[in-house]
Amino acid sequence: MPLSGGLLLDKPPGITSARAVSWVKRLLEGKTKIGHTGTLDPLASGLLVLLLGRATRLSRYVTNLDKAYTATARFGAVSDTLDAEGDITGLEAPLPSEEAIRDALPAFTGDLLQVPPMASALKQDGVRLYDLHRRGISVEREPRPVTVYSLRLVRLDPITQTATFGISCSSGTYVRTLISDLATSLGSGAYLTALRRTSVGHLAVKDARAPQNLETVDNHIIPPIEVVSHLPEVAVSERVGRTLVCHGRPIERSGIGSSYRVMCGGELLAVYADDQDGGRAEVVLCAG
Repeated sequence: MPLSGGLLLDKPPGITSARAVSWVKRLLEGKTKIGHTGTLDPLASGLLVLLLGRATRLSRYVTNLDKAYTATARFGAVSDTLDAEGDITGLEAPLPSEEAIRDALPAFTGDLLQVPPMASALKQDGVRLYDLHRRGISVEREPRPVTVYSLRLVRLDPITQTATFGISCSSGTYVRTLISDLATSLGSGAYLTALRRTSVGHLAVKDARAPQNLETVDNHIIPPIEVVSHLPEVAVSERVGRTLVCHGRPIERSGIGSSYRVMCGGELLAVYADDQDGGRAEVVLCAG
């Protein structure tokens, strides 16, 4: 049977997400589709969620899931990219005290407006911001709403002038910007020296494999149902429901106000969402 499901990668620092994906591609037979659900910067490590085969259709239900990170930042200096890969400028500013940092954290928790960094993949007038940044051009960026569910200080090291934070946030949050803004509020500056993504929604890096250590893919594929296990479930009958769903036909309204899994006998058939006339197919995985 063709491969279909998710593959959890633990990307090492120092390589691009594309390079990590290429390690997987060389293990796939034929023309198996493969796609990722959000990249990591080369500096960063941690969880990359890949989708294979028919399961690539489920990307939209993973990309916007909340994320969790462990981030380490050096205080007393700033970077033009907000991380260790940029041009670093030292500041005559002491490392804030542990008490001062902890007292500042609540102001950077909750619903925030965040200005994306210039060194980012966002586009403005069709041009990626990092391309403008490389040309020495800075443009105005509209603040974007993000949510930081938790921001905690894990460790403070006066010798290296670094602090490590645990962060849980909405998709689209720039941890580089969050830490830079925090440091600025404390009368200092800081840039990321390490960033590790520990989870994407219900999917955790502890269950991931390093791409360079993979010898085969088959034994590490998680089924599509695990990829979207966070979605509510609606069961249909084997005789009637399966036929309708596998042909992408409307079904009875579920009353669920979001996308939901349509199941039959423990098998994920499709993802549906209600409209005013009934349940409508968004993604169909079974054959009609």
